[in-house]
Amino acid sequence: MNYRPALNIPPVVKNLILVNVLFFVITLVMKQMGTNLYPILGLHFPLSEKFRLHQFFTYMFMHSTPGFGHIFFNMFALYMFGRVLESVWGPKRFLIFYLVTGIGAAVLQTGVTFIEYKVLLTKMDPQQIAYVKEVGYGIWQQGKNFSDPLAGNLNAILNTPTVGASGAVFGILLGFGMLFPNTELMLLFPPIPIKAKYFVTGYGLLELFFGISGIQGSVAHFAHLGGMLFGYFMIRYWRKHSNRFY
Repeated sequence: MNYRPALNIPPVVKNLILVNVLFFVITLVMKQMGTNLYPILGLHFPLSEKFRLHQFFTYMFMHSTPGFGHIFFNMFALYMFGRVLESVWGPKRFLIFYLVTGIGAAVLQTGVTFIEYKVLLTKMDPQQIAYVKEVGYGIWQQGKNFSDPLAGNLNAILNTPTVGASGAVFGILLGFGMLFPNTELMLLFPPIPIKAKYFVTGYGLLELFFGISGIQGSVAHFAHLGGMLFGYFMIRYWRKHSNRFY
């Protein structure tokens, strides 16, 4: 197959990057004006008062601020790997894949969080739970949390929004590894070549380790795994039911 030239960005990848950057800029501007978009567009736990169904879609266009690292690395990976997949699949199929893996990432992350939530409830008395639900959001808005670890964890679950395109990007990474398993990728650290199939497998195992161990707890590792999982099953389905699938 023929790859697109590096600067010839296919339409869906180009527009996804533009939309993500636009959301990022709007979020910064609105924050300066005193309006926080994260409670509205970020994905909240379904039992939180801030949860709305549209957040399963809008969360993937939001990124953490004020730094640029989160959005930069997501958009760079979308450009590097997404343009190849769009060239193979075409715009429609690529967009469907991107959205399904992004929403799938949110579904798995929410499912894991629900288990954590139920475990926490068994360790807390009803009065403590009610108090967290009553005053927790106000404390969270001040950048504070409860000193008690159980109450603090419950408050974080109820009031921390998940944001970022990482789930969909990990789905794209998985797709690239499945379509081009023997393509060699050059790592930055260490600067050695590695085949895509080994890179993707290693990255997935690393995310699983981080998710189970609780290391880097502020990162939604199970959302990354959700994007990869939904991407895997989607590609398997296409391979089974489409004669034109690569």
